[in-house]
Amino acid sequence: MKRALSAALTTLSLISLATLTACGGNSDSGTDKDTAAGKPKATAPKKEQTTPEERLKQLMITKADVSGQNLDKPDSEFAFAASPEEVTVEKPVCAPLAYAMNQVPLGEPQADLTRVVTGDPSQPFTYVTLTTYESGRAESTLAGLSRAVDACGGGFTAKANGNTSAYDSVTAEKPVAEAGDESLAFASALTFRGISHTVHTQAVRSGDVLAVYFSVNGMAIANGRPSDAKLPAAAVKAQNAKLG
Repeated sequence: MKRALSAALTTLSLISLATLTACGGNSDSGTDKDTAAGKPKATAPKKEQTTPEERLKQLMITKADVSGQNLDKPDSEFAFAASPEEVTVEKPVCAPLAYAMNQVPLGEPQADLTRVVTGDPSQPFTYVTLTTYESGRAESTLAGLSRAVDACGGGFTAKANGNTSAYDSVTAEKPVAEAGDESLAFASALTFRGISHTVHTQAVRSGDVLAVYFSVNGMAIANGRPSDAKLPAAAVKAQNAKLG
């Protein structure tokens, strides 16, 4: 079963800168014979910088935010690709879709972090991928994903590491929960061993951070049952709230 599930999944498969320093000196005049200079004030220690990686860890939902479900690191055994360089797409404009549906970071982020929300094995599980960018890059990256949704309605094929993912169609849809500065969502249809499946993706931008949500019913795909893996509203809303 694990091998079948792996095959099914591979088919889809501010830095905040702040320093505070203060220095100064005071001189107090005494008598003609005695002049005392004031001591300079102590310099406040520099505030430690938060790295992009640390920032994403602080923003990522925790198990407490997804009551009744598990939150884990994704199993690299099921990864379609580890980086954009490993992915080839017949229609280059569709590449952001392949990345978003396979937990590959979009654009050129400073850092990325992925967790997977799971519950009953027979139910869909949801990947949450956070990425942070230099100023302005998150907005242009989401714009590229939006163009891909518009341009790839007739489907596309992506390949990586000997695996092939063929999507029959891509359709824009209403986000489960709009948040941040902008949101978009889309459904993708695919056929595996003659059985139809639908997976769902949503992306939310909040400042220079992107959150990408992707749901798939891996067991249904492995067992040859039709599926429509809806995004869990509770988990999406919980992560959106963390983004601010």
